[in-house]
Amino acid sequence: MRKQIVAGNWKMNMTFPDGINLINTINKNSNTLKNVQLIVAPPYIFLNETVNLLKETNFGIAAQNCSEHEKGAFTGEISTQMLKSVELQYVILGHSERRAYFKETDEIVNAKIKQCLNNGLIPIVCCGEVLKERENNEHFSVVSKQIKGMFEGITADEFKSIIIAYEPVWAIGTGKTASPEQAQEMHHFIRETLQNSYGSEIAQNLSILYGGSCKPSNAKELFANPDVDGGLIGGASLVADDFIAIANSF
Repeated sequence: MRKQIVAGNWKMNMTFPDGINLINTINKNSNTLKNVQLIVAPPYIFLNETVNLLKETNFGIAAQNCSEHEKGAFTGEISTQMLKSVELQYVILGHSERRAYFKETDEIVNAKIKQCLNNGLIPIVCCGEVLKERENNEHFSVVSKQIKGMFEGITADEFKSIIIAYEPVWAIGTGKTASPEQAQEMHHFIRETLQNSYGSEIAQNLSILYGGSCKPSNAKELFANPDVDGGLIGGASLVADDFIAIANSF
């Protein structure tokens, strides 16, 4: 049975005191949740303290990115070895903002996935189309190409440790949301595509998250879809009540 997951990506938001207050508030109100894996992804400089605060809880903690390199003269970068050493479990990879603003390619994401797997970290790997690609009816071919490139050389056994997040890029920060039907259609397509490569057992146990303006008002309808296993939450993860309400939407 695949996991139901709600992951909060804080992006470049929150001061340290505000971030710690948010974590404490979410933690205090999370006792109502059943059978949902909560994950928080604060900025790098908050991670060590977040691990310490949530050590005795069931929370997962994620970095928002990592380097594709093992180590070396890469000023400002953070390696998977460093992340593992502070007891993180997850890393978000291939986010649309990394692709758009920092020109990350499927090849770079592939190298980062391999770094995570080599160091026992679980990648939350993002895929999705921009508005023009959706309007041109290219969304399936775009996502298929991303999947092929990002998972090149990843074995079936390794794939058991991977989570996927589908991001309709046209719905991120725009107030637009993919309809439940659109979300289900793409999630089902992703699962079928991976089933062709890795087999039914792996595909059916894979958690696929929706990552496009998910909020308390639409989460229940989105999560009711058979192939939607939770959400990668942006703005709503910065408000404790909203984040908990989304997690309670299953």
